[in-house]
Amino acid sequence: MKVLVVGSGGREHALCWAIAKSAKCKKLYAAPGNAGIAEIAECVELDADDVPGLVNFAKSEKIDFVVVGPEVALVNGLVDRLDAAGIKAFGPSEKAAQLEGSKAFMKDILAKYGIPTAEYQTFDEPDAAKSYIMRQETGLVVKADGLAAGKGVILCHNKNEAYAAIDHMMIERAFGDAGDEILIEEFMVGEEVSFFALVDGNTVTPLASAQDHKAVHDGGTGPNTGGMGAYSPTPVVTKALEKQIM
Repeated sequence: MKVLVVGSGGREHALCWAIAKSAKCKKLYAAPGNAGIAEIAECVELDADDVPGLVNFAKSEKIDFVVVGPEVALVNGLVDRLDAAGIKAFGPSEKAAQLEGSKAFMKDILAKYGIPTAEYQTFDEPDAAKSYIMRQETGLVVKADGLAAGKGVILCHNKNEAYAAIDHMMIERAFGDAGDEILIEEFMVGEEVSFFALVDGNTVTPLASAQDHKAVHDGGTGPNTGGMGAYSPTPVVTKALEKQIM
């Protein structure tokens, strides 16, 4: 098989490392890849958000299977375009990727199906968001609705910090279009865990749990970084908790 891995981070490096070991993989490409990936795959100068370019490359090189890493490629419908071209791809459809691409969409899905989640409100206008904050008594979390490379979440310990976060996202446009709509959530304290599973619409197969280091500075007192490394599995997820999640 000819395999193309889309992305350029540590996640994609790990995927390439594993795929390269498969006897089924005769040729491995990565777009755009990185210096580490270049040691085990042929890197192609195509950005992850260049959906037409990636599809054309996959067609011209007769790629058998594409593994898509970055959220932006999934949200932009790369898997759908590859499927339409008759090329098998691993990753959610554009519709399913809305769960990652829009925090408001994801929260609405949780609310609709009774899945526990922090209380929240969504806003597309800064004055309305600030008016809401005035009526709240506890700490709040302000989130940009769209993709912001893991940095679009600001933990606010008081109302002034929340006002500043709104201005940062909606007026200063620190995260571009991702901040056109924002969420304001209740501030929940505790461990944050990621739990991964493969889902095809009928079957759910658990993979692993992980925790990443989000906030900068000792004691996690600084702003979110988008992740500074991770460890897996995490002892926070016990067998009982895994069973509850599943």
